Amino acid sequence: MARRYDCSDATDRATGLREAASAVRRGELVVLPTDTVYGIGADAFSAEAVGDLLEAKGRGRGMPSPVLVGSPNTLHGLVTDFSEQAWELVDAFWPGALTLVATHQPSLTWDLGETRGTVAVRMPLHPVAIELLTEFGPMAVSSANLTGHPSPQDCDAAQEMLGDSVSVYLDGGPTPAAVPSSIVDVTGPTPLLLREGAISAEELRKVAPGLEVAN
Repeated sequence: MARRYDCSDATDRATGLREAASAVRRGELVVLPTDTVYGIGADAFSAEAVGDLLEAKGRGRGMPSPVLVGSPNTLHGLVTDFSEQAWELVDAFWPGALTLVATHQPSLTWDLGETRGTVAVRMPLHPVAIELLTEFGPMAVSSANLTGHPSPQDCDAAQEMLGDSVSVYLDGGPTPAAVPSSIVDVTGPTPLLLREGAISAEELRKVAPGLEVAN
């Protein structure tokens, strides 16, 4: 039976964050608010949990899960060949709606799907998400919807779609917007905008003037 916690109430929020972190440690799924839409999260280092996440969404391994982190410092243990320009993008837009696709450390024993040696990583600008990520560590987090359905902007919509496949729901109220994060590939010598979302190409070019846009 799924448990739901109202994060506008300080006591409920503290209990919910503790229960959510415990659930993720047990390999279970949780739903959390972010600054874009609600996400469904799992332990990034548990292949079984990530598999359950993809199954709950009805999503194949060809669409691997992004990873959310609670601090830019976490990147040092997750990625390699991270350019100076990539760090400048982090400094300018994190926490916020910028996802960076980077080469992950070859030593990492995780299975997020068919990533071809990369990871899509982001630090969300939402206090509840950051608290959970700080408490637990990096999590595989994808939008909390069934594949093909709209991404949820509130906890009700997420729970309606995902039901008891999720152990803990953290209700942080409506999210600010349904606009997804912008995705920039920083694996090559020139940053490549794969998806223009909440942050425009124009804004990104103020930090990375050579930014190219994928066709």
